[in-house]
Amino acid sequence: MNQMLQDPQAETSQTTRSPVPQDPAPDHPRFAKPQRVAFVQACWHRDVVEEARIAFVKEAEARHLNHVDVFEVPGSFEIPLHAQILAKTRRYTAIVAAGLVVDGGIYRHEFVADTVIKALMDVQLRTEVPVFSAVLTPQQFHETEVHYDFFRRHFAIKGVEVAAACAETLLGLERLRGQVAAGIV
Repeated sequence: MNQMLQDPQAETSQTTRSPVPQDPAPDHPRFAKPQRVAFVQACWHRDVVEEARIAFVKEAEARHLNHVDVFEVPGSFEIPLHAQILAKTRRYTAIVAAGLVVDGGIYRHEFVADTVIKALMDVQLRTEVPVFSAVLTPQQFHETEVHYDFFRRHFAIKGVEVAAACAETLLGLERLRGQVAAGIV
């Protein structure tokens, strides 16, 4: 901070306060090989869904997942096809999907969400590329500022959670594949 802009009283009060201990950032394990992750994001309710992406990228970097490519699709229904094509390229060690499915249109939101999740599971089982979902469908969603604020915060939490799951799974797969190659398993 610029010294000339500081309040003299604030400076005095800061010196009398005891410093607040900061928790050190956790030291996450490193990968043996570089990992590349595709993040596929639905554009419907972009202002909500992008909170998951922002939180994911930040947490992913803390967990040594430094190569994240972002792809946008119109809606959640389009995510599985993109995930499958990306998985088949073999450029990505994991794929993360994020979307908000709400009531409306010709499909019920439970049908869309269930269909997307099942299709993502099929992609990972067919390609052996792990696919993670932050595709959420709330029971009640009203286009009010209160709901938007709630779901923005919720998607930020989900972004951190899906980054943790992604990193931990990739570490586990890296170990397992190493054991298989060594004939241990």
